[in-house]
Amino acid sequence: MVQSPRQIVTLVKLMKDLAIQELDRENWKGTPLPVSYTSDAYYDIRIEKTPDGFHIPIRKERFEVPFLHLPENSDYPDRLYEDWWEGARAFGIVEEGKLLAAIEVCPEEWSNRLLITELFVGEVIRGQGYGKKLIDLAKAIAVQNNYRVLMLETQSSNVNAVDFYLHEGFTLIGFDSCCYTNKDVERKEVRFNMGWFPERDIE
Repeated sequence: MVQSPRQIVTLVKLMKDLAIQELDRENWKGTPLPVSYTSDAYYDIRIEKTPDGFHIPIRKERFEVPFLHLPENSDYPDRLYEDWWEGARAFGIVEEGKLLAAIEVCPEEWSNRLLITELFVGEVIRGQGYGKKLIDLAKAIAVQNNYRVLMLETQSSNVNAVDFYLHEGFTLIGFDSCCYTNKDVERKEVRFNMGWFPERDIE
């Protein structure tokens, strides 16, 4: 797609190193995050009962038609500082009053885990390393506060996200085959829980 002169100027401006700042609850609570993605592949999950237990192969497969996730099609659109995330902190990149990227973390105190409850990188700055910078910030918070694991949720249909988290040292720690609907496996959109363990990465 050919970019207009205005789009090119905007892109050049954004090539500079943008600063990450803390987003206070009072001003940013309820801010929608337009999380969207297109995926050509998914992680196929089969849950098979065997005589001595279960066999659960997970393999990368291709979609016949690309999978498109749009915020307007979600029953629960992503927003900052939802009421149920008590103790959450959000950080983001703001340029000329517009939120270009954000991450939100919230402690799960009873289990000594830190949850990444939101992660958003706008299309205009994707591929420039800001997703990694936000993840590194969450890792630093986890280490500084001695949380035993940094956790997040993604979907089996979002292969690029899964592969990015794997590259950043996360591992699959579980899945929920009926988190969104009773047909998540058939829809190829299964909730993946992924975790990063500080002591493993540091060692």
